[in-house]
Amino acid sequence: MLAILIAGCAAHPDPIIDTKGVDPDVLAQDWQECEAYTEQIQIEKGVAKGSAVGAVVGAAGGAIDGDAGKGAGYGAVYGGTRSGLDADREKQKVFKRCMRGRGYKVLN
Repeated sequence: MLAILIAGCAAHPDPIIDTKGVDPDVLAQDWQECEAYTEQIQIEKGVAKGSAVGAVVGAAGGAIDGDAGKGAGYGAVYGGTRSGLDADREKQKVFKRCMRGRGYKVLN
């Protein structure tokens, strides 16, 4: 379920590049190279850590209400989802910075 939530929220359009005066072959090569940099950000590890922290925090809050298990479950889902979204945003930033660094106008 967590993966579905993250996939749905993380689905975003590709960055929009102003292609006026740009060689499409060079753009394709730069796109692939910049995309490769984003693969260094490992969303799965962030989700796992966020889920673990969320479960601990949720369990503590749930213990106050009398249901630590339920709190841990909610906390894990929230923490994992939040971490996944943050990692996806970071991947987008890295890609856009890479393309800008190569001289492209990134419009979004």
